Amino acid sequence: MKENCILLRYGELALKGKNRTDFENRLIANIRAKLDKFPGVRVTRTYGRLFVEPGDQPVEPILEELQTVFGLVGMSPAIRVDSDWERIKEAAREYVQSRCPDARTFKVTAKRSDKSFPIPSQEMNHRLGGFLLKTVPGLKVDVHRPDLNLHVEVRNTATYIYGNDIPGPGGLPVGVSGRVMLLLSGGIDSPVAGWMALKRGGELHAVHFHSYPYTSERAKQKVVDLAQILTRYAGEIRLHVVPFTEIQTEINKHCDRSYSITVMRRFMLRISEALARKHRALALVTGESLGQVASQTLESMTAINDVTNMPILRPVIGLDKQEIMEISRRIGTYETSILPYEDCCTVFLPKSPKTRPDLQTARDEEARLDVERLVREAVEGTETLVLTERKEDGEEEFSYF
Repeated sequence: MKENCILLRYGELALKGKNRTDFENRLIANIRAKLDKFPGVRVTRTYGRLFVEPGDQPVEPILEELQTVFGLVGMSPAIRVDSDWERIKEAAREYVQSRCPDARTFKVTAKRSDKSFPIPSQEMNHRLGGFLLKTVPGLKVDVHRPDLNLHVEVRNTATYIYGNDIPGPGGLPVGVSGRVMLLLSGGIDSPVAGWMALKRGGELHAVHFHSYPYTSERAKQKVVDLAQILTRYAGEIRLHVVPFTEIQTEINKHCDRSYSITVMRRFMLRISEALARKHRALALVTGESLGQVASQTLESMTAINDVTNMPILRPVIGLDKQEIMEISRRIGTYETSILPYEDCCTVFLPKSPKTRPDLQTARDEEARLDVERLVREAVEGTETLVLTERKEDGEEEFSYF
C-alpha cells in the first residue's frame, strides 16, 4: 500500500497560546509556497497536525523541500485509512512488508486522540504487535532499539500509520518574528548568521558593501550567489548592494590606519540602519563571533555599536570557527563562501588594526570626515536585487528593484 499523505509535526508552535493560530497559518503559507512547484499537492490541518497530500506527485522530492521549511520538527510519509480495526491491522501489515522490508525488529506506538475509538492505546500496542508477529515472518519485538517504530494515530477523521520520523529543521516559521537586515559579506560566517535568523522566524533582507574597482564584479556575484542559496530557506531575499568605494577611500586618506576598520564598521552600521528603517526592518544581524578578528572584540563592538540604537543580533557569537563551518557545509553555503574573491573588508587592510579601540578616539578619527553626506549618498546609490528560489529547471528568479 502506497503512502497517501505526509504527516507533519511542529514543536514550539504548540506552546504559543492565543498566537498559535497565527504561527500555524504562517507555517502553512510557507509550506504551500514551497510546494507550489508540485501541481495538485494539497496542504491540510487538524488540531496539532498538518498533512501534505501528494496526489500524483512522488513523495521523495516533496520531503526534500519540506526539510528546508523552518517550523517543522518532523515528517513522516503515512497511510491514511478509516478508523476501522480490521483496516488498521491490514494497513499496518502491508506497511511493514512493503515499506520496511529490511526491518527485523519493531515496536508499535499507538495514540488515540479520538476517544470514541473502542481500543485504548496500550491495548492497541499489544494487539497490533501480536498480529504483526504472526503475519510477518522473521519479525521480532524490540521496545528499546527497534529497526522500525510503527506509529498508529487514531484521530477524529481517520487513522494514520507511519514509520520512523524524518527530522525537520525546527525553529519558527519564516516571517513570524519580523524583518531583519543581515550584513552579508562573502565570508563563511554571515550566511550562517542569516540562516540562523531565518530559523528563528526572521524575514530576511541583506546588505552588502561593494568597493568597485577595488573589489571585482565576481566578488559581488559571489555574494549574490550566497543570498541565492539562502532563498532556499527564506523564499525571497532582497539584497541591497551599497557603493562603498568613496567611503573607504576617504577613511584611508584621513583616518589613522589602526582605526580604519573601526571607522569602516561604524559607517557600515549607519548605512545598514538607514536601509533597515527604509525597508521596515527591526534589527540588524551580523556574523560576528566574539574574539575571532580585530573588529569582534568587546571593545571593538562597543566602539562600533556607538553609532546605532537599533538592536543588533549576533546569532553565531558563541560558536567557534569549526562549528560555523559545519553549519555552513550543512546549509550549502560553504563551497561558495571559500571562493577566493576579495571583499571590501580586505581593501586598505591595516597591518596592525586596533583590537581594543578607544571609543572617543574612534569618534575623533571619524570627525575628520563628512559622515552625514557620505552615508546619505551611499544609501541613495544603493542597488536592490530581488532574489527568489530557483525554479526546477535551474532558472533563477532575479530582478532589479
